[in-house]
Amino acid sequence: MKKAFQFSVLLSIALSTQVLAQDAPIFPKGEKSTNVHNVGDVWLHHLSNADTIFKYNIAVATFAPGARLDWHIHPGRQQLLITAGVGYYQERNKPLETVHKGDVVKCQPGVEHWHGATPDNGVTYLAITAPQPTKWLERVSDEAYFSNKKNGMGSITTEQQIIELSKQKWLWMADKNADTLASLFHEKSVFVHMGGSWGKDRELEIIKSGGIHYKKADIHEVSVNIMDNTAILLNKITLLAVVGGNEVTNPFMVTEVYLKEGGRWVLGSLSFTKLLNP
Repeated sequence: MKKAFQFSVLLSIALSTQVLAQDAPIFPKGEKSTNVHNVGDVWLHHLSNADTIFKYNIAVATFAPGARLDWHIHPGRQQLLITAGVGYYQERNKPLETVHKGDVVKCQPGVEHWHGATPDNGVTYLAITAPQPTKWLERVSDEAYFSNKKNGMGSITTEQQIIELSKQKWLWMADKNADTLASLFHEKSVFVHMGGSWGKDRELEIIKSGGIHYKKADIHEVSVNIMDNTAILLNKITLLAVVGGNEVTNPFMVTEVYLKEGGRWVLGSLSFTKLLNP
């Protein structure tokens, strides 16, 4: 009986180890890219460079949830082998496609397209690319990115789009992702806290340095009011933050004002009103 129990334990450990080994990444994650041609966190690891015999580059790209590349063109060609997660791929004037582990995407030469993770899932792929330099185009609009989110009517509403963007903003703030937030914040944006108000540059510096670390925002209620190219979102949240080295939890009503510019929504104002009751 004791031997049978020991064998059962050893078998469980072996199976668990095998599962963990299967889930572990094959290649290193690499370095986090600067947010020049992408939104969100993207890591890149070059495996092999093109030479006179093998005329293609091979790299591994890892995208955090919500991360995506700008529109771009490969003058040569590229194939993406999805190794983990769930992602998006879209060609200009064609429907958005969802890709999964095991899928192969062929990016045709000269075709405008973009790809990245979904809002809720990260994605990793092996990219096999012709050595010609990539031609980068404009940012992916929020409409294009969130269009795969469905509601009961069959397509995402503008209100849902703003809600999704606001959720991503809290995640970027928790991760101190100043580069992505810099793209989200309007140049003239205003931030109103209990201790004062300031503009974009100071808010980004505070986030980057950890002067205020927005660790977690639990959203209890949310509403959106759309007026032409302006959206006002009200969030009733419980915010876990680190301020001046001290961890604090407070209930807030947060007012967020978004402006639509160049086909995408940017944050124009963020203000916190502390609530007396949770």
